Amino acid sequence: MTIYVDDWRQKARIGRISGRWSHLFSDTCDEELHALATGIGLRRSWFQKADNPLQTYRHYDVTESLRIKAIEAGAVAITWRDMAALIQTERDRRQATAAGKPAPVHNQVRNGDDHDR
Repeated sequence: MTIYVDDWRQKARIGRISGRWSHLFSDTCDEELHALATGIGLRRSWFQKADNPLQTYRHYDVTESLRIKAIEAGAVAITWRDMAALIQTERDRRQATAAGKPAPVHNQVRNGDDHDR
């Protein structure tokens, strides 16, 4: 199980906090994600969970300072493009499993930051 943090850095104001926001998420296990999130100061109530079980985009929004703390705590920094690929891979796997088919094979993500948007 891996916990990831992307480099989306969307400029936004959420409540009283203005900043650049990214996403903290895991590939399979919410419990380890919650443990890391709690360890860097996030509240469980801030967790954003998809309603549909085939949806895979369960995450926390994090500011840049929390993104750095997450990396220091062991999260893997990936590009926002790699985040999208991971989400699609997991969605495809869940759909294949639900249909009784073998899971498709996808490319692995690379680590690092990518600012070419």
